[in-house]
Amino acid sequence: MNLEQLDKEFVLQTYARDYTNFTHGEGSTLFDENGVDYIDFASGIAVNSVGHNNPTLVNAICEQAKKIIHISNLQVIEPQAKLAEQICKLSNYNGAIFFANSGAEANEGAIKIARKYGETQFDKKRYKVITLEHSFHGRTITTVKATGQESFHTPSFSPYPDGFSYVNSIGDIYNSIDDETVAVLIELVQGEGGVQPFDKDEVQKLASFLKEQKVLLIVDEVQTGIYRTGEMLASNLYEIEPDIITMAKGLGGGVPIGAVMTKHKDILTAGDHGSTFGGNYLSTRAGLAVLEVLSDLYDSGRLHETLLYFETKLKDIANRYSNLFDKEVGLGLMRGLRAKDADIVSSVMKNSMAQRVIVLKAGRNTVRFLPSLTITKEEIDEGFKRFEKAISTI
Repeated sequence: MNLEQLDKEFVLQTYARDYTNFTHGEGSTLFDENGVDYIDFASGIAVNSVGHNNPTLVNAICEQAKKIIHISNLQVIEPQAKLAEQICKLSNYNGAIFFANSGAEANEGAIKIARKYGETQFDKKRYKVITLEHSFHGRTITTVKATGQESFHTPSFSPYPDGFSYVNSIGDIYNSIDDETVAVLIELVQGEGGVQPFDKDEVQKLASFLKEQKVLLIVDEVQTGIYRTGEMLASNLYEIEPDIITMAKGLGGGVPIGAVMTKHKDILTAGDHGSTFGGNYLSTRAGLAVLEVLSDLYDSGRLHETLLYFETKLKDIANRYSNLFDKEVGLGLMRGLRAKDADIVSSVMKNSMAQRVIVLKAGRNTVRFLPSLTITKEEIDEGFKRFEKAISTI
């Protein structure tokens, strides 16, 4: 059997796969089995934050694998404690962290923290969580229900947990809060919802209001976190301090890890939550290496230069191909081109792979760009050269 046949025979077909067989990568360039190169503007959907084969990350993983890969959370794990400290320090957040394995798990943890807060901090139990339409919070039964996209709430997986409601905009949240509402869960930039940032003033007013009402603000930073928008957290960029923040994707540079951070340090106690693999030696050592690379990139100013350079290139494309795209959207290196219709997005995706540049699609007819944060100007130039060739025939 060839690889495609093998995949179709033995792997559950839950993805609309492309069958290009990548065998190795370097920086933001991937190579297939024939040695053909592709510019990677997707970074594994915002996961490969320091690119492919980053020496600092690779060396950290190899050195840790020679010592201890995993022990249970019944013993203290040194890199886990150090990673928690580093995340809090870099984000200037006075909190504590629970480590999981994915963004969905991190959001599950956030919901559990909110539910216990609602059980213990009020005379009458509070449990309801408000989220936004076009949001995305994960693929578990609970986080699917928290996702504000009706297409995810199919009868195939029902019944879903109750206690979740959706509003169209931040302005609609205020009148949706009742005496059973415990939290509001938002993304500051909706990723799967079309790379849509929210207005900073609007978010700050909401954060202030929720604090007055003792309703928790949970910010899902699974995609926006770890310098993706230019700061350690998008919450730093928006100058807010949520009650709970979730992270994953770019934190491990490709090694699975999720994190839920809260300033309510005493809400959960021993036995309330747990994870077999969460925060083990390998994943947290990888996280420390990623933060070492990215904090240096940030402090040196090179990250800011890269963000501006990529944004300029993308805006130029949007301006010159206004027949295809309405506008450029996003923040930092979480960006998109809003296409005029879904057919254009499909053509862009197909043509881009043919021209050897990897891009993504998102809701609201958006072509999405999530390159590694360490991408070079030369890789950006080559990627956009190929991308323009891909769209020039549409």
